[in-house]
Amino acid sequence: MTDLDAMTLRSAYDNQLRPDIPDPVPAGVTVERDGPLFRITGLDAGGFLTYRDLDGLTGDALDELIARQVELFRQRSQSVEWKLVGHDEPADLADRLRAAGFVPEERETVVIGPVASLAGALPVVPEGVRLREVTSRVDLERIAAMEEEVWQEDRSHLVWGLEREMEADPQSVTVVVAEAGPTMVSAGWVRFPGNTGFATLWGGSTLPQWRRKGIYRALVTYRARLAEQRGRTLLQVDASEDSRPILERLGLVAVTTTTPYVYTP
Repeated sequence: MTDLDAMTLRSAYDNQLRPDIPDPVPAGVTVERDGPLFRITGLDAGGFLTYRDLDGLTGDALDELIARQVELFRQRSQSVEWKLVGHDEPADLADRLRAAGFVPEERETVVIGPVASLAGALPVVPEGVRLREVTSRVDLERIAAMEEEVWQEDRSHLVWGLEREMEADPQSVTVVVAEAGPTMVSAGWVRFPGNTGFATLWGGSTLPQWRRKGIYRALVTYRARLAEQRGRTLLQVDASEDSRPILERLGLVAVTTTTPYVYTP
């Protein structure tokens, strides 16, 4: 695609997917507004800060907005993630977040591409592996256990977070797993944000011994077919450096980056 296409896709991302607020809001989840910023709690172990843009805030006014979030989550003894997108303004926003105590985590690349070209292919998995849609808590717990093996960190929030989403609206998210016999080897989910042309892909962690066998690609293709069935025309992924090359080979285009800045009391 050309640079113009990438800019058009980035504009669609900004206008349709930001701010990233669950709709409908699941039980136990709270959405609060502070100026241009939306504060979400209850979907994860910590809080989440999202916005379309910061309404031109700079200098002291911006520092005060950041400081209010720090103080609120300090009082709650709860961590919070500020999702910083690469083209956010002002240009010194990252510096101001660091000065307030936020710590950057691994940067990801936002990639977007058309659903149709991916949905036209059949998902191909290695012999002995099958893809299956799941909804039960038992399967969500198996996903968390698999991801904990991959990342060596607690992933229990996936269980109750996805469960709450499905309870709020079963049509808003579909979870797909890849299994080899009794072993769950990979899992991913697709969200269908309301009033947009997008489907967004999440997860995709794969056990090390099952990588480079086409399983991640098959999960992407399977979920693209679900997106086409729902009338969605664009796929969006926050891609790690491991998954970005695969997604670009599948036709998705890098449009910006996103970096979690996390404050921990």
